[in-house]
Amino acid sequence: MKRMNPGMAMVLALILGGCASQDQQLVISDFESFSPNVHCDKASDPEGMVDLEMVDSLMSKSRPYAALAQLQKAPQENQEYWSRYGRLLAETGDLSRAKTVFTVLRDECKSGEAYHGLGIVAMKQGDLSEAMDLFRYSVNALPASGKVRNDYGYALLVSGDYEKAQYHLRTALELQNGQGVARQNLAIAYILGGNERGIAMLKEQYGFKRSELERAERLASGFGVEL
Repeated sequence: MKRMNPGMAMVLALILGGCASQDQQLVISDFESFSPNVHCDKASDPEGMVDLEMVDSLMSKSRPYAALAQLQKAPQENQEYWSRYGRLLAETGDLSRAKTVFTVLRDECKSGEAYHGLGIVAMKQGDLSEAMDLFRYSVNALPASGKVRNDYGYALLVSGDYEKAQYHLRTALELQNGQGVARQNLAIAYILGGNERGIAMLKEQYGFKRSELERAERLASGFGVEL
């Protein structure tokens, strides 16, 4: 099993988100009794959509603990709810429960997002080979997802496949209108791959600043490659 060295893991940490009785059970139950209740074909009602929008707002502000608490406040049974729940469990370090959520979504709903989530868990656990397989599947299922493309591109970056990493990270950057973490990850891929034209493109088309380039160079040095 191919694993990341400690330096790469450190870079990943930098780069690389009903009723009261049911609510309480989700929050404080032990792992053995944690069982996501997912109805694959069920949609969120208008009130539930408002709750999910609030969660998304908190996530966009890098407040995963608050976002998770908001989800726990009002449990739902749809895929949209549980996909966010799994992501936030992973972001807050509860990888065992995150894996449980995404495994249920994969097995019961055949969700491309579930494979993406399992890939995130595998990356956080240092299992690069497993993460690559899962991300590859999720890219095929969700080719226009900037988040999925970014995470697969980052895994390729860690594996040393800089050319493929550049392709998927460039795709992620364009899908996300030049914003998001793909911006920094693509710069790192261009630096490690010696792609000066790529760096010039980031400056010309996306206003990539000197401070961003300097940070990308510092992060690139953590991959164990002599620059």
